Amino acid sequence: MELQLVWQTRQKWGRILLIVFLVCGYFYLTKTSRSAVQPIEAYLSSRRAVSNASTGSLSLLTYNVAGLPDVISAATTPRAQSMRAISKKINTFDIVNVQEDFHYHDDLYKGGNRHPYRTAPKIGMPYGDGLNTLSNYPILESRRISWKDCHGTDCLASKGFSYTRIQLAVDVNIDVYNVHATAQDNAGAALARRKNMQQLADYIRQYSNDQAVLVMGDFNAHYAASWDNVLRFSERTTLTDAWVALERNGTVPPIHPQFRAADKLALTDTCESIDKIFFRNSLHVEFTPRSYKVEKQQFSDNHGEPLSDHCAISFVLNWKKK
Repeated sequence: MELQLVWQTRQKWGRILLIVFLVCGYFYLTKTSRSAVQPIEAYLSSRRAVSNASTGSLSLLTYNVAGLPDVISAATTPRAQSMRAISKKINTFDIVNVQEDFHYHDDLYKGGNRHPYRTAPKIGMPYGDGLNTLSNYPILESRRISWKDCHGTDCLASKGFSYTRIQLAVDVNIDVYNVHATAQDNAGAALARRKNMQQLADYIRQYSNDQAVLVMGDFNAHYAASWDNVLRFSERTTLTDAWVALERNGTVPPIHPQFRAADKLALTDTCESIDKIFFRNSLHVEFTPRSYKVEKQQFSDNHGEPLSDHCAISFVLNWKKK
């Protein structure tokens, strides 16, 4: 009982401190434009020669790593320890998009990760946008864009999406987007999220119009939810959902009048996840999807406990220079 009271007190004060930090951060962030494009440099732990390949395979991963401090995190495993485990486990994937990379960023990057190209984190008060991309291929350019619309406590963080141009081979470049949309399913949050998706679609249409594109991240949205616009987003951008393509033979789930989101950690390969991966060909690069997987086993600790409060989603595809 005493331990329980100590834990409850710790959580209470942790939440109070977080609110103070977020309020301070809100005033800091409102000094700059929420929609401003913020170019940043990718930094390299080592350089690799660019190949002359005209075909290849890519293994992709999107993962919300639940990087808030232990006292307020929804994840059940110790965060610093879990982040160091994640740091090593993501090494097997060519391109990784992470969301909520906040408080334990050093554990993620220095806990055994070997990706030679990684985006430098966005600095904010108390945290940045939590979006980072780790790659086995050179990152030629990187930008961060804040949402123009938000709702509730999401407005106290600098959430949005990031853009990176990645070089697979000589004369073979692709545009990769990392997304963290507004959370919650109440009316205000759903409206903000729909506007998030419209903003992202407009950006892709403007800046990646003729490019091969990958979009990976935490969309906080479902096809089956009447208040979301995932289908409209994919139609406007001509993007293909990896899960829809491989697990549903190209058939998008219909809207369900009484839709309720399932537990994020109860996912199977056949269930729709709010963590999504989209792809699109160009006149110069063609993608062929191979496999989609909810990576439960790989991203669990030695006791079978998940390392985050989200499941990691992987997608393997072939690429070909046309």
